[in-house]
Amino acid sequence: MSSIQQNILEKKAALARAIGEPLSALAKDCAEVWQDPDQLDQQLQDHQSDISSCDFLYAWDLDGLEVSSLISAGVADRSWRGRDLSNRPYLKNNLPFKGIMLSSVYRSMYSSTECVTALQAVRINKSLVGFIAADFSLDKLLTDSRLDNPELRWQQFKGDPAVRGTVFMQQRIQSRLDDQLDSVHDTVHALMTAHGIFHTKIHYSSGRCSFWLLDDPYSYRIHGVEEIIDPDLSLVYPLHTYPAEAKVTPAQIRAVLDELKALRFADETIYLRSSSLNIMNGMLGLTFSCDGSHYMPMEEFLEKNLGFWIGELAGSKADG
Repeated sequence: MSSIQQNILEKKAALARAIGEPLSALAKDCAEVWQDPDQLDQQLQDHQSDISSCDFLYAWDLDGLEVSSLISAGVADRSWRGRDLSNRPYLKNNLPFKGIMLSSVYRSMYSSTECVTALQAVRINKSLVGFIAADFSLDKLLTDSRLDNPELRWQQFKGDPAVRGTVFMQQRIQSRLDDQLDSVHDTVHALMTAHGIFHTKIHYSSGRCSFWLLDDPYSYRIHGVEEIIDPDLSLVYPLHTYPAEAKVTPAQIRAVLDELKALRFADETIYLRSSSLNIMNGMLGLTFSCDGSHYMPMEEFLEKNLGFWIGELAGSKADG
């Protein structure tokens, strides 16, 4: 299981723990008045405040028809009684025979916000008769939530099958950037180590570079080959102390660039098409002529030799 999937499960488990008992108690009270819509509304109104952060509360039967009003902030909207809810996104999942189930995130047609719905089974004499639904908007659920750090590990993705299928019918064409590769890499190294560039993407085949700056991370600059090889380009970017938080050293950047050059020219059929370097998280991205992509920590990349990559890519092509 990936760290992303684990994080999703943990957030849903936390919500389930917080609302499990009050929803279960509410379902028992609603079972006693299930056939009386007015009494059902009253139970939902009386107990909505017991369910933390709940925006909407309502009940529906096994046919997907709403048997209560829509309860919001203790107010009952009776126009929802009898409404067909069978097209709701959460009804595409397996419904709970007992206990609760949490839906995936979806956009509410009523509030136009992202939300999650908790479904609590309602049973009378051990028979399932319907569900209590509690809607929670993400803007309330995630108020105190923090973004988890991404997992830094090698990830490999196969590219477009149409490209992989014809990879041996093509060959590398010397680009203008290839002709000036040493100068380009020298400029990239200088800008990343002394001018505040923390993320770079080098497009070898199409001849351009993109830069993201520490002082302006929400924008990026694009330069063609002629601009990149201009020694005066450094005048455009103010000097910036190399960030102490960087995960890689200036020497490692140089070593990575040398390896990227080797990969670019290693084979005329399977070759490096573009790469990205990020000194703050220490990650490197590689995209090859077969359209396959790799993302990995730079330290791990430097542990590989050229033979490894040629064999890996040839194997991926054979599998694809």
